[in-house]
Amino acid sequence: MDDELEALRAKRMAELQKEVSRGGGMNDQQKQQEEQQQRRQDMKNSILAQVLDQSARARLNSIALVKPEKAQMVESMLCQMATTGQLPGRIGEEQLKGLLEQVSEKTKRTTKVTYERRRVMDSDDDDDY
Repeated sequence: MDDELEALRAKRMAELQKEVSRGGGMNDQQKQQEEQQQRRQDMKNSILAQVLDQSARARLNSIALVKPEKAQMVESMLCQMATTGQLPGRIGEEQLKGLLEQVSEKTKRTTKVTYERRRVMDSDDDDDY
């Protein structure tokens, strides 16, 4: 009985090792992707720290809490402007507000609500008073 149990354990251990070795390649790939994404995030944060003053950075962080997609758009826009040399210096809160207005204009969605009344028993031909 102990020999059978030991054989089952050995077999199961071999299966687990095979699974780990197969999944290990993908795990390394995932780690590389995560590291690359972390490097991009660090680079973006360092660019934003150089470009924005403290009040503008605080405003951008508070916007990121409420509307993360808008904050990401502004951050990518600032990084692109900084790398191409379009920014003259550090951006203050007022200039950031201007950029936010530009982004808002681009992403502005208009909603139209139409009311349609039901016309039940609302015929002028009926003279049922």
